[in-house]
Amino acid sequence: MDLHDIQSWLNYILDEVSIQFHKVPGSAILLRYIRSSYQNDPVRSAVELFLVLFAISYLTSPKYSTQKKSYVKLSDEEIDELVDDWTPEPLVAPQTPFEEAENEKRPIIVGPTGPKSKLSNGRTVTNLASYNFYNLVANETLKEKAIQVLRTYGVGPCSPPGFYGTQDVHIKTEADIAQHLGTLACIVYAQAFSTISSVIPAFSKRGDIIVADKAVNFAIRKGIQISRSTVRWYEHNDVEDMERVLEKVVREQRKKPLTRRFIVTEGLFENVGDMLDLPKIIELKLRYKFRLILDETWSFGVLGRTGRGITEQQNVDAQEVDMIVGSLAGPLCAGGGFCAGSDEIVEHQRISASAYTFSAALPAMLATTASEVLSMLQTSPDMLTPVRENIKAMWAQLDPRSDWVNCQSAPENPIMLLVLKPEIVASKRLSIVDQEQLLQEVVDETLSNGVLITRLKSMPRAVNATSKEVGWELQPALKVCITSGLSRKETERAGITIRHAVTKVVNKRR
Repeated sequence: MDLHDIQSWLNYILDEVSIQFHKVPGSAILLRYIRSSYQNDPVRSAVELFLVLFAISYLTSPKYSTQKKSYVKLSDEEIDELVDDWTPEPLVAPQTPFEEAENEKRPIIVGPTGPKSKLSNGRTVTNLASYNFYNLVANETLKEKAIQVLRTYGVGPCSPPGFYGTQDVHIKTEADIAQHLGTLACIVYAQAFSTISSVIPAFSKRGDIIVADKAVNFAIRKGIQISRSTVRWYEHNDVEDMERVLEKVVREQRKKPLTRRFIVTEGLFENVGDMLDLPKIIELKLRYKFRLILDETWSFGVLGRTGRGITEQQNVDAQEVDMIVGSLAGPLCAGGGFCAGSDEIVEHQRISASAYTFSAALPAMLATTASEVLSMLQTSPDMLTPVRENIKAMWAQLDPRSDWVNCQSAPENPIMLLVLKPEIVASKRLSIVDQEQLLQEVVDETLSNGVLITRLKSMPRAVNATSKEVGWELQPALKVCITSGLSRKETERAGITIRHAVTKVVNKRR
């Protein structure tokens, strides 16, 4: 067969294919589409032809399983042997002998935690270990209001606020807190502890910078840890060292991409008891262009003429603080926490704060209780006077008169933290463990004399900090919580009991 014959045969085949193709329904439409669309774009035709061929090859390729077993199959005997050899790690560290002894003697309160509380052994003691500052536990008006709300709304919403957990009482409580503080908006959380630990990671992410006081409480530390931000610590309540750290951060970030920068601190420090110099912090945060997250867990409801917190105590406009975080569970005897700030700050948390989006909303009766207490603080600020008088009475019995301890809390703080004097620690060569044991003996001695107090518990070191970077350790202390439920004479007698217990225990220690 010569070349002419081959060409004739190919032309015949092509004609037959064309005739058969034109018999296919819709072939004329396809040809018109190709001629009109691709006559001046051969590259597009080639790409689509490749895709068609790829689709055909993919559909006609042999099937294969995505569940290929890449592990060794074990017999039942081998599985049982491995299970027997496996030892699970404990969820918590084992208790030390000191902790075991402490737990064995731990008192148990039966009934309400009022100023006079009954223990499980039948004794009635003066309770200076509960945060019942204004004796709201015994307020019958609050009890009746809570019962009414309980009968109307039930125990709990059983849903996150963003779903159907938000109720009208929650909206009212948020408005009441914002109005009381003088901020534009407020958001209420269901748990006090998880409020600050959710607020921080809602705004500060990996790559952002947090400048924090070394003595901040454990909830703040957890929030910083969750945020995975870069942390710079400054010496406790040292404004000069804080300014040094801020200046260093600004200098280091000058040629780097812009990041968010936050200052995180407390109004009244939970672990030390002293007070923040807020006007100076405001000045520094404006100068170095940082945002301020202020934890007022222990200052809201305590400081200021009407209990608005450290902003009222130190005459600072609350709107100058970017985020004010507080608790409704301590001085207000309700439950939950809040974050107050601008509208943008609050609305951002409604979709990005984990404790708000993934937790059931605050029970209605607790939200109503918080609103009622705020109303009492506004209309009757004199309710703060008795506890402040009792603070002065307790100070007079302990700090100047004791040869062994002094109070490191601010004079306005109803939580008095009593630490051993440095000369006593040095002369008796007391380690941190020795001080904890000695103070626990003081707690036990005080309880045997009818007064219930407690100790300041230890906490982990700073997040990602080495021993050289820490430079600050929690000092063991006695914790005495003042209440207006006791008279001035009763408070003085309790102070005398505590002072004598300290003297007795320290004198025994050689």
